[in-house]
Amino acid sequence: MLTNLLLLILEAVTGFFVFLLLIRFYMQWLRVSFRNQLGRFVVTVTDRLVRPARRILPSFLGLDLPSLAVALVLHSAYLTLAFWLKHFSFGAHAGIAVPVILAIAMVELLRFSVYILIGVVLFSAVLSWVNPHAPLAPLFNNLSRPFLRPFQRLIPPIAGVDLTPLVLLLVLQIVLMLLAWLRVQLIPLIA
Repeated sequence: MLTNLLLLILEAVTGFFVFLLLIRFYMQWLRVSFRNQLGRFVVTVTDRLVRPARRILPSFLGLDLPSLAVALVLHSAYLTLAFWLKHFSFGAHAGIAVPVILAIAMVELLRFSVYILIGVVLFSAVLSWVNPHAPLAPLFNNLSRPFLRPFQRLIPPIAGVDLTPLVLLLVLQIVLMLLAWLRVQLIPLIA
């Protein structure tokens, strides 16, 4: 019981920071302005984690690798502690435990990224219907547009209604299922 409570708290805290680090990574990658409420919040909360990482790992080709690396290390540390608290025996599989935990962490970062994209697409669609001139509408539009654009080329609007967010959400659900399957395949390697 106490172990589950501790894991819940650790997952909430590390998950909060990992999500913000991923949002920071995607905002920089997609060249979305940080001059809004969400951007300032993300930078303020994650700057103490990212700034030391920038001294070791520079950005590359416009990708904020320090933010991504900190997210990976933070989630890998959480997974290691979670597996240890759940009494996984790393002794028999010590040689492959680190690469497998890193692989699981990468799969979960991809899963978190899909959840972020689902949220962004939903917010973007709702804001376009309810209040297209909301202060955060351009942020969500700029984050979702690169992912919607390939579908918009294939699927024209029907009676002025863009159905591509629904198609993208369906594709993202399929991706989540594949990532869950991959995670399930990796865990027995260290169990």
